[in-house]
Amino acid sequence: MDPKLGRMASSVLALLLLLDGAMFSWSPPPPRPLDKLFQYIDAHQDEFVQVLKEWVAVESVSGQPVPRFRQELTRMAAMAADQLQRLGAGVDVVDLGSQQLPDGQSLPLPPIILAELGNDPKKPTVCLYGHLDVQPALRGDGWLTDPFTLAEVDGKLYGRGTTDNKGPVLAWINAVSAFRALNQDLPVNVKFILEGMEEAGSVGLEELVRKEKDRFFSSVDYIVISDNLWISRRRPALTYGTRGNSYFTVEVKCRDQDFHSGTFGGILHEPMADLVALLGSLVDSSGHILIPGIYDQVAPITAEEIQKYKSIDLDLEEYRNSSQVEKFLFDTKEEILMHLWRYPSLSIHGIEGAFDEPGAKTVIPGCVTGKFSIRLVPHMNVSVLEKQVKQHLETVFSKRNSSNQMAVSLVMGLQPWVAKTNDSQYLAAKRAIRTVFGVEPDMIQDGSTIPIAGTFQDIIDKSVMMLPLGAVDDGEHAQNEKINRWNYIEGSKLFAAFFLEVARLHASDARNLS
Repeated sequence: MDPKLGRMASSVLALLLLLDGAMFSWSPPPPRPLDKLFQYIDAHQDEFVQVLKEWVAVESVSGQPVPRFRQELTRMAAMAADQLQRLGAGVDVVDLGSQQLPDGQSLPLPPIILAELGNDPKKPTVCLYGHLDVQPALRGDGWLTDPFTLAEVDGKLYGRGTTDNKGPVLAWINAVSAFRALNQDLPVNVKFILEGMEEAGSVGLEELVRKEKDRFFSSVDYIVISDNLWISRRRPALTYGTRGNSYFTVEVKCRDQDFHSGTFGGILHEPMADLVALLGSLVDSSGHILIPGIYDQVAPITAEEIQKYKSIDLDLEEYRNSSQVEKFLFDTKEEILMHLWRYPSLSIHGIEGAFDEPGAKTVIPGCVTGKFSIRLVPHMNVSVLEKQVKQHLETVFSKRNSSNQMAVSLVMGLQPWVAKTNDSQYLAAKRAIRTVFGVEPDMIQDGSTIPIAGTFQDIIDKSVMMLPLGAVDDGEHAQNEKINRWNYIEGSKLFAAFFLEVARLHASDARNLS
């Protein structure tokens, strides 16, 4: 044999033997940290649902100031504190004292929970806000099941607080517990701030945030709020803005007592007639606000924004059906979204002092108060809006030549909030959503008002992000509120993935700065 051929044959044989040995010694790559976390969450999902059931059973209603509900709120705070302590968190239960009510009674305020897991200066610190209180709910109001007994039907977990906000709070706790159970290092420091009065105006919260700015919040890098919904049933979303809210009352008064319509009808300027005319002057049948100058402050809508609206996953027919509305004011997805997020809206809420019970009562109310609110958008200003509203109503009232007295009051004024979507945590959340759900998130705004976002951004001056968990049809505040088991469990995975992604990006940002 040619010596060259022999050497070549030997080389080929050696290579084949090497490959053969490699094939037999091959082993699969070790599982990624997220694989084990996701498997753990899947395996323990029934336990997570059971804890949610226990939380839903607590009637932590904040909007009805009665002793029983305040006791339930305190019990709910104790349960949350215990859950966090079992994860190894340092927990501070902050006593807010008592609340003086208009009728003279005093009730204790539920405490605010401040909890902390980890204080490694090399890791970013993520602060998670949530609330433990819920809206009132009665079976007789139209609930198909007891609102405070969790009921699972076709993968839907029904109960008051499931989506607003006990389910999302527990999903964060589930994510942390998965790291702990698997003895995996939590890649971020985690802080929780959990309140019990969100549904009643967050009494005492802003004062506490200011007080703790240089203590509890001093090391915080990112703040995450999971207290709103997707705009779709299946596609996740990131929320980067909310509308503000200015709530007004307009009182028209002739005297304190009502009148008999047979004795006085036809010879008075009736307060109700004046009030109906005033309320009717605020908005037309197409939803356009009639107060002069109100649209002058609105930031112009850009072509880039309109393009964003086109990419959002919103099935108008499904949205209309789930809302049980025959027809919206607008016909296209883009118009609907712009009027929900980027244009102000005016809603009339009710009339106080008028006869509103079943039956007939022939009285002329001596004093009536109309209630309405205006949702604000960038760059509207509460103070400017207040002047415009008062001037408009005074002009309309003066033209009626009424002898009655009119008084307009601003009850609440909250500015709109807009986040910086180029912050690291928004990028981290997008990556986590792609990992868990396999899709890009809808980038949405919220037509409602979530004051705590602006409070955190203004006082603490840190990045604030809204990372919702619930589907568009969850029915927060409504009868038969629910969260899908899929949203609850996959959301727990999402939050675990977010911790890892935000740690990676934070480390990358730190290297780029050094």
